[in-house]
Amino acid sequence: MINFISLTPRKHDHYRRFFENQRYSLCAYALSSIIAWTNKEHKPFGAEFDGALIVAAEFEEFKKNRHLLLPISPEREFAPDALAAVAKAAGHMQYWFVPEDYVTRFGEDTVGRYFQVKPHAAYDDYVYRVEDLAGLEGNRYSKKRNLINQFRRDYVDRGKVNIEPIDPDNAEDCLFFLEAWCRERDCDADDQLDLSCEKRAAINTLNHIADFDLKGILLRIDGKVSAFGISAPLTREMATLQYEKAFGSIKGLYQYFDNACARMLFNGYVYLNKESDMGIPGLAKAKKSYHPFKMVRSVKLILNN
Repeated sequence: MINFISLTPRKHDHYRRFFENQRYSLCAYALSSIIAWTNKEHKPFGAEFDGALIVAAEFEEFKKNRHLLLPISPEREFAPDALAAVAKAAGHMQYWFVPEDYVTRFGEDTVGRYFQVKPHAAYDDYVYRVEDLAGLEGNRYSKKRNLINQFRRDYVDRGKVNIEPIDPDNAEDCLFFLEAWCRERDCDADDQLDLSCEKRAAINTLNHIADFDLKGILLRIDGKVSAFGISAPLTREMATLQYEKAFGSIKGLYQYFDNACARMLFNGYVYLNKESDMGIPGLAKAKKSYHPFKMVRSVKLILNN
């Protein structure tokens, strides 16, 4: 039996040691993301077990969605037989957000002895080289550069734009912007559940920005926050752009700000993870337009009876 406790921002520093050698390239394995994604429907729980942090997601209404993440340990990776033992001890039947290369490493036959492997395509992550998004060189980025130049001409060159780090003193300004951004995107509509949950996670993150190991910037136009971005460490070579929001009504703003995030938030990293498209067609189109270096495929592992 594994005894879980609720994961809260105050637990961040306590559990941070488990992520020192974090090996999985899906954004779900960023500690700040694990803690922040909590709402009335979904709650994260954690337990220290066999030298690892075991993370469980519990759901109020959609019980079939309850799941575990792969155990997170700075020293070892759990083989399929150990995963099955952990799931049974935890009283869970499935792991979500399993990088497909986990199955490749251990072999389909070995994994298949213990689990059914199911695709989880809406949660495949888009990964880019930091140097590509910071430099935007070559013909494939010519449209992005044109939009950036237009934004510079209309706003930056006129002294209307200021970029500053996010801290507890200006986090509330980001919260006001987030509400306006959500009205623009209608992200609280019933058919936008993932966007609504992401909004709640962003609110949790901003309200506890001092508790997390994060880097963030906001952009003001004429003193008003019009974009913000927050990055979180993931692996030794990769960080995730956990949140990136900008008003879509201002031409070139998103492209300008995305480039600023790549240049300012990912120093020391080779790869930038822009997370998944959550199955939203418009979001998928936008992420593909930046020419990902690779996709990190996500699968589910469902315990065999």
